[in-house]
Amino acid sequence: MDRWITQASQSGSFKTKDNRSPQEQELIALRKELKQLRMENDILKQAALIIGRKSLS
Repeated sequence: MDRWITQASQSGSFKTKDNRSPQEQELIALRKELKQLRMENDILKQAALIIGRKSLS
């Protein structure tokens, strides 16, 4: 309860995303970017396999 009151007085909000430190926000953004890049990498790997198969045929 005390933590909520402190957060509300500092940021004016009870929402977690409004009360994150800059380091926490950066970490979340970097994790999101890493997830996106891994998905793109997997797509490119699959595309390379498909192109490789077509060139062999």
